[in-house]
Amino acid sequence: MSLTGNWSYPTAIRFGAGRIAELAEACAQAGMKRPLLVTDRGLASLPITAQALDVLDRAGLGRALFAEVDPNPNEVNLAAGLEAYRAGTHDGVIAFGGGSGLDLGKMVAFMAGQTRPVWDFEDIGDWWTRADADAIAPIVAVPTTAGTGSEVGRASVLTDSATHEKKIIFHPKVLPAVVICDPELTVGMPPAITAGTGLDAFAHCVEAFSSPHYHPMSQGIALEGMRLVIENLPRAYADGSDIEARAQMMSAAAMGATAFQKGLGAIHALSHPVGAIFGTHHGTTNAVCMPAVLDLNAPMIRDRFDTAASYLGVDGGFDGFCAFVQGFNDSLGIPRRLSDMGVTADRMDDLVAGALRDPSCGGNPVELTDTNLRALFEAVI
Repeated sequence: MSLTGNWSYPTAIRFGAGRIAELAEACAQAGMKRPLLVTDRGLASLPITAQALDVLDRAGLGRALFAEVDPNPNEVNLAAGLEAYRAGTHDGVIAFGGGSGLDLGKMVAFMAGQTRPVWDFEDIGDWWTRADADAIAPIVAVPTTAGTGSEVGRASVLTDSATHEKKIIFHPKVLPAVVICDPELTVGMPPAITAGTGLDAFAHCVEAFSSPHYHPMSQGIALEGMRLVIENLPRAYADGSDIEARAQMMSAAAMGATAFQKGLGAIHALSHPVGAIFGTHHGTTNAVCMPAVLDLNAPMIRDRFDTAASYLGVDGGFDGFCAFVQGFNDSLGIPRRLSDMGVTADRMDDLVAGALRDPSCGGNPVELTDTNLRALFEAVI
């Protein structure tokens, strides 16, 4: 089977090894002539970033780069990115990297022409309608990890540096116009990052599949996304040069972010405040939280996982799936408790309050309360 394709759902996706060579064409498709490539500090000096800038330079699009992006990007990073965007009179953004680079790049494009502060567009009710849609700059997204799926998302996660709270900023036009998914860009990911990002994609699929909201298309995408992670993440973890496994994981990441239009739940409600306060890796945090959340949600999701387990290659229905998840984490070097990642219980009240405010609560099959969220944190810290 040839792992190459041209897809237009959920947006235009150029998928396949070596397709970073088409970056200039993607910019033209999106209407850019002076793009700003936004990525994180860790990627700025790597060969894959130089390769992307070379493609732009050869096409006469320059090699403008902004890389002052923290692992959990915040409004300070955004302000600096907007200053660089405006100083360079750019007309679009290439969001390049993992979740941090993708999310911050999308926010630079979103805020480039807005007059209100970014927090006015938080994903609450219809706040997104406050934005001037015509002032949003075009976006081309290039993921370099296989996890977050932000390249096909209509929102970004931004941390408020004053309150240490992660907030979701949403607008339909934050969805990139063109995506280049080139699995060769992920070959250099070390095993720990391969595992953490891959389990982020898995969490997206598990929570979307568990969500009580109605979205049959997302339900099907979530199920197949789980299968791809189960079959291919161990391969990518064991051999980073396995380009077929890397490609399948890149597909699973995009599928997870497409599927969670159906909803996220307690896994993300827990991990967002943990990441904001303690700076933990998002996907790894999700993985640690997953077994306890599955246990909480068991009465509401058992039947659907009983049906799905055999398709996923897991024996024993829902109980077998839960046992598989813990073993899967263990096989990928994921710690069993957040305390192993530096999380401490002295901030319990802040963590519970942050989780209760998180919009992911609304997609959990079991209603989340102060009591059951506190019990979840006690189970995972």
